[in-house]
Amino acid sequence: MEWLKSLATAGIIIGVSIGVYGVVKGVIARLIEKRMSVGNAPQPRVDTLRTLVTSLIGYLIFFIALVAVLQEFQVDATGIIASAGILGLAIGFGAQGLVSDVVTGFFVLLENQVNVGEYVTVNNFSGVVEETGLRVIKLRGFNGDLHFIPNREISSLTNHSRGNMQALVDLTIAYKENVDEVIRVLQEGCDRIGDKISGIIEGPNVLGVQSVGTSDMVIRVLAKTKNGEQWKVERELRKELKKALDEAGINLP
Repeated sequence: MEWLKSLATAGIIIGVSIGVYGVVKGVIARLIEKRMSVGNAPQPRVDTLRTLVTSLIGYLIFFIALVAVLQEFQVDATGIIASAGILGLAIGFGAQGLVSDVVTGFFVLLENQVNVGEYVTVNNFSGVVEETGLRVIKLRGFNGDLHFIPNREISSLTNHSRGNMQALVDLTIAYKENVDEVIRVLQEGCDRIGDKISGIIEGPNVLGVQSVGTSDMVIRVLAKTKNGEQWKVERELRKELKKALDEAGINLP
């Protein structure tokens, strides 16, 4: 009769473990969906992170359940726990780089630091994110190079695709020109072309003299733009402001 009691207890332990796993899995799924939805993370990333977290917690729950069941049948689980610890230690020493990649990649995914298609700078590499994973992040540079960066080597990450950006245009003007007249002409040009250039959210405005050299001076123009439009806006501003200066008879050095 004792073994029937142990069998029933083991069944209860297994049933409770399955129930706990189901509840925890649902809670984790909701938390991750809520956290990742803030940054509009793609669904594949959400699925990857949810699967990873639920798998790790599932292994932990069922390992505890296994030890409890073995103890219920008077089986000493100390050796199993010790063996698992030794095995984990051996794996940790043998795959430190891989473990570091996975841990860093997990937090990059969890914190929604980057998404596919965003323009970022990782360490000294800049480009558009083509893929993010638990081991590497892939960046496509503007010259076409594809950079594979292990997650453990990410020491700094700058995301250029979150929020509005700025278009900065510096115009070098001859020192002999009247600075007030130059600023007036440029601002009139900015007011005239601001609505014509798509991608501009605010401005453009002339900030003033940025620097003065021995034979020239630099006038800075600033415009707030939609994300990813800053380079196009800068090119258009240079062209249109050059025309405004030409019409006013102001020469560039």
